[in-house]
Amino acid sequence: MNLFRRSSVITALVSLCVSTSVFADDAEFIDVWADLAPLETSRATGTPLPHRSQDVPRITRVENVRRPRLQVFPSEAPNGTAVLILPGGGFGRIVPDLEGSEAAPFLNRLGITVFVLHYRTNEAKSADEPSWKRPLQDAERAMRVIRLRCKEWSLDSRRIGVLGFSAGGQVACILHTRSGADDYEPIDQTDRLSSRPDFSLLVYPWRIRDSQTGQLLQEIRVGKDSPPAFIIHTHDDNSTSMGAVLLYSELKKHNVSAEIHVYENGGHGYGTRPRPNSNIGSWPDRATDWLVQQKLGSK
Repeated sequence: MNLFRRSSVITALVSLCVSTSVFADDAEFIDVWADLAPLETSRATGTPLPHRSQDVPRITRVENVRRPRLQVFPSEAPNGTAVLILPGGGFGRIVPDLEGSEAAPFLNRLGITVFVLHYRTNEAKSADEPSWKRPLQDAERAMRVIRLRCKEWSLDSRRIGVLGFSAGGQVACILHTRSGADDYEPIDQTDRLSSRPDFSLLVYPWRIRDSQTGQLLQEIRVGKDSPPAFIIHTHDDNSTSMGAVLLYSELKKHNVSAEIHVYENGGHGYGTRPRPNSNIGSWPDRATDWLVQQKLGSK
């Protein structure tokens, strides 16, 4: 098969896959915070940007999110496991389909209930505030909201994990090693629950290696109590797979169960979609194997 034909076939298959997956209009939305989120003065749910003509299938990008919400994608046969998805977008926007809802079908088939977090973007932050701070607050609160409502979705509160893509992967790496610490003042009974993920899937986590020190970001503090992790990256990703390798190394040093796959090519920002001349589209199969082996997914 020549290159042009192969690329056309891949695009057609992706279009079919995406058109049959679940998008925002089909999902239930849940507020993460009962009122204003910390440091916010608005409850704007975000503004979608115009679609780019080169994005086939289309990709949604949302900016100015001040009111974090969860999209819920329940499994038809829930097995008690849930995954909170943190999309990417460079913190200036979120990408809730390519790096969110499009991962729901393969997880749902394993009996896993999926929650896509529309976390806050960074338009309102001060210059000295880390870009990950408000998304991390939203992720911590979201984990607690999910645990609070476990019975509603037939979930086990000890089987709630996180899946982070790109910038969301950076937040997920910090959350993964936070050991349930708080990054906001408790506001109600929900905040008595744990925000610690029971496992993490970290897909091309963005810039988790400090370019000055060559080490992991200081906020990522792996310990012996860190949960199991599954890590995906590509060798040719400009956000560098060295961060993923360093994270795996630290997990190994602390005898924490972990698995890493570094593909030769595929770049960055693929979500669950295949890329021409790359095997990166197979990573959900590897994640499926890992989730089943961890007894978190049911084939």
